[in-house]
Amino acid sequence: MNYEAVIGLEVHAELATRSKMFCACPVVDLTQAAPNSAVCPVCAGMPGTLPVVNRQAVELGLRVALALECTPAHTSLFARKNYFYPDLPKGYQISQYEYPLAETGRLVIQTREGEKTVRIRRVHLEEDTGKLTHVHPANRDAYSLIDLNRAGVPLLEIVSEPDMHTLEQVRAYSIGLRAVLRAVAASSGDMEKGVMRFEANVSIRPVGSDQLGTRVEIKNLNSFRTMERAIAYEIARQSEVLDHGGKIDQETLGWDEDAAATYSQRSKEEAHDYRYFPEPDLPPLVVEPQWVERVRAGLPELPLARKARFERDYNLPASDADLLSADASLAQYFEETVRAAEPEGVAARMTANWILGELFSWINQSGEGLDKLKVRPAALAWLLGFVQRSEINLHTAKTVLGEMLRTGQTAGEIISTQGLRQVSDSEVIAGLVRQTLESNPDELKNFLNGKETLANWFFGLVMRSAGGKANPQVVRAELERQLAERKAK
Repeated sequence: MNYEAVIGLEVHAELATRSKMFCACPVVDLTQAAPNSAVCPVCAGMPGTLPVVNRQAVELGLRVALALECTPAHTSLFARKNYFYPDLPKGYQISQYEYPLAETGRLVIQTREGEKTVRIRRVHLEEDTGKLTHVHPANRDAYSLIDLNRAGVPLLEIVSEPDMHTLEQVRAYSIGLRAVLRAVAASSGDMEKGVMRFEANVSIRPVGSDQLGTRVEIKNLNSFRTMERAIAYEIARQSEVLDHGGKIDQETLGWDEDAAATYSQRSKEEAHDYRYFPEPDLPPLVVEPQWVERVRAGLPELPLARKARFERDYNLPASDADLLSADASLAQYFEETVRAAEPEGVAARMTANWILGELFSWINQSGEGLDKLKVRPAALAWLLGFVQRSEINLHTAKTVLGEMLRTGQTAGEIISTQGLRQVSDSEVIAGLVRQTLESNPDELKNFLNGKETLANWFFGLVMRSAGGKANPQVVRAELERQLAERKAK
């Protein structure tokens, strides 16, 4: 039987606050800070401590909610979500359940089939747990270490409706959501550091049916690749179970990367299993309309609107506009380069090609972030000006850019010290062409007898003899002229 997948995502994003959700402990980089160095009685769950809501976390949550076209609640409530696990020091998590920060939004995504709208059910605030490290020493019993530096870090949970049906849609939604989080400066979205994590609710149903199948929840997926592999595996597993007359159990699953398979963690809890009840130590969170409007007025241009503007104003193809608009810092780099290169007559599309081609290639190979590059927009624009004026050719320009990225020197310095200016003098090039033809009489004879593909061979020889500095357009035109002249004799 043919099945259709029905997928919803719960996305947890750490908010970019300086301090934790309910205490003054700093938010630290778990990969750099000493374990348990940013912990106080509040986030360690000591009896008698009182939480206080982090206003900045609320404001960042509002920024995301408004960017996703959600309706913020005037009054939302924090609740205790009770479950017992070693990385949860209080024995409960402070979260929001019945009365979240905001509800009913949407995110428009781009797929090969066109635009698709994924509905957002809710956006709510909560605190993160600690981090467990499981140790399996040889010839000894396994044990676990706990680091509470992450306990209490502000989390924003964004819950979609089950509107996605393909892996392409899931990936587009996830990338689009991360772009929104970054655009409004609410979260870095850095999955390598666990700042953004996914939980996927997956079910299948016969194609054409409008009934939802039994769903499973796959927990703690920390990369796009892992999420796609886990969902793909689960769709295949459920299809096989149903094809053999079996029944899907509602349960919580983990993902084993080494085995490339899901595994059962526990039967799926319902809300009452967590024994939610209002957090007695926190008053209702009241968000006045004036606060909402102030946050709304401060929202930056969002990725989808920026993409449309790049296509319209810079005449970029949709694929290029999508890549350049997804990240705010990349979009800024592109636009600053365009403005700096405009007086040189450099088209925005040429700038986009260099950034998405040569610059991206360097970033991928070197691992440098855009903010660490030695070539800033004005320097790249200057290099493109040399190309536009035909003072250097494309091959030389790529070599120059590589040297700029390595050393931080300007294009002018490199071109001058290495004598890289392009030769465009027609008399010099005519002499190079003439010398090349006369030095290869057999190949010239073959060309004149009909083997016209030798024209490209002659072109390569001329360029080589000029050390790659000759203007290729001038060389091509002069070569065609001299060959035609010899044919006519």
